[in-house]
Amino acid sequence: MGLLAWIVVGIIAGFLAKSVVPGEGPGGLLGDMVVGIVGALIGGWLFSMFGGVGMTGFSLWSILVAFVGGVVLLLIMRALTGGTRSTV
Repeated sequence: MGLLAWIVVGIIAGFLAKSVVPGEGPGGLLGDMVVGIVGALIGGWLFSMFGGVGMTGFSLWSILVAFVGGVVLLLIMRALTGGTRSTV
């Protein structure tokens, strides 16, 4: 999959994952992209561990795989950082 496709899939999946998981994630468009791209790697690994197909190029399936991985990544980040806390 080309670099531009990874970036677009990453932005879409990262935005969707941050919309589903409560709390704040890494900020902005760059944060969405990083969550989505790392999520794509995690999602591809998870899907292949269970006998599924990981990333297949620029497709709806790839966005779904990256979204699932992004949600897993954000949940792990929340668990390691203790979730979100208000400093007010």
